[in-house]
Amino acid sequence: MNKLHIEIQPAKSALERFGKSLQSVIVGRTPRSYSGIGFENMAQFGEVFSPKRWELVENLKASGPLTIYALAKQLNRHYRNVYKDVAILAEWMVLSKDAAGKVFVPWDEIDVRMALIKQAA
Repeated sequence: MNKLHIEIQPAKSALERFGKSLQSVIVGRTPRSYSGIGFENMAQFGEVFSPKRWELVENLKASGPLTIYALAKQLNRHYRNVYKDVAILAEWMVLSKDAAGKVFVPWDEIDVRMALIKQAA
């Protein structure tokens, strides 16, 4: 299954994951494949993943590859706004373009996780 992991976590956690992968390479092991992006907090996450952008992702996954024009028409949104959303989502690896210039969702699943901070006892 082709899965994109999105995590809201402190940068320290992401660096620890990277360190473990690097250590695996140093000792000659191949690290597990992992496609993921991270955000330090919900505010950063919310700047990228608005409700309209999630709607765009869901619609595009259901319909298959489309031109931005066709996608805007299907969503009943202005082309310029959809173009901007597609550019941002592509920058964050959520969308891709095929050889014909159509955009598509390359993932079977997008897993969004947020670690909750434990309260001091």
